[in-house]
Amino acid sequence: MGAFTFWGLAPLYFHPLRHVDPLEVLAHRVTWSVVFLVAVAVALRKGPDILRVVRAPRVLLALLLSAALICVNWGLFIVAVAREEVLQASLGYFLNPLLNVMLGVVVLGEKLRRAQGIAVIIAGTSLVALAVHVGGVPIIALLLAGTFAAYGLVRKLIPVDALTGLLIETLLLVPAAIAVLILRANAGIAIFGDDRMTYMLLLFAGAWTAIPLLLFVGAARRLTLTSLGFFQYLAPTLQFLLAVVAWHEPFGLARLLAFCGIWLALGIVSVDALLVARARVKA
Repeated sequence: MGAFTFWGLAPLYFHPLRHVDPLEVLAHRVTWSVVFLVAVAVALRKGPDILRVVRAPRVLLALLLSAALICVNWGLFIVAVAREEVLQASLGYFLNPLLNVMLGVVVLGEKLRRAQGIAVIIAGTSLVALAVHVGGVPIIALLLAGTFAAYGLVRKLIPVDALTGLLIETLLLVPAAIAVLILRANAGIAIFGDDRMTYMLLLFAGAWTAIPLLLFVGAARRLTLTSLGFFQYLAPTLQFLLAVVAWHEPFGLARLLAFCGIWLALGIVSVDALLVARARVKA
């Protein structure tokens, strides 16, 4: 609940930073994530795990790919909030479980169950209808869903725990992040903003990024994957409510029907996953 509530309320954190260039916000997010994660890694004595990964070139290369994917995902989310398109962000994270199903079939060779196939068709039809009615493809939503689903797939295939993996990913990204901040500072831009609120939000962006992940890791050790699957809908639901209720983003009939179609698809996938899990327990 804590992890997905953090992620669901993330727009509230980044909304006051709309006046800051998204690239600069992303650079702060990466830089201060490293500081926070190093402190946590030291406290948990993760040194041997980190050295083991550093000495494995293939694992390091795979983490470079996952780092690029999560960096793009973080950046897109910041852009969505800055452009006041949180509705698209929530749509993207609602689509993520369905893209996970498709990647499992295409990349991992998993068998597509009938219920999953029906859900994918319903979601795809809903997206096409939305694109026709609003006159454009929801690019941010699709890219958010695609990058996060691809990130999850890559991390699934890498034999590294979440904390060690995220720390190394951010370490791989931090040189570019620091370079961005230095270039902007040399250009005369106040990289910590002109007010105390902006300064504090940028400074603690790393902790805001890392804390929900640590909560998620703790939950993953205690709950079944099916249970985690149901909790993951909390984050996009909170983002959806913020977009529609708090910031009054446009939400006409076309968007309502599209979201209803995707919610129906998610319901089918969820019930199917629950039935499969129960069948395995009985077996």
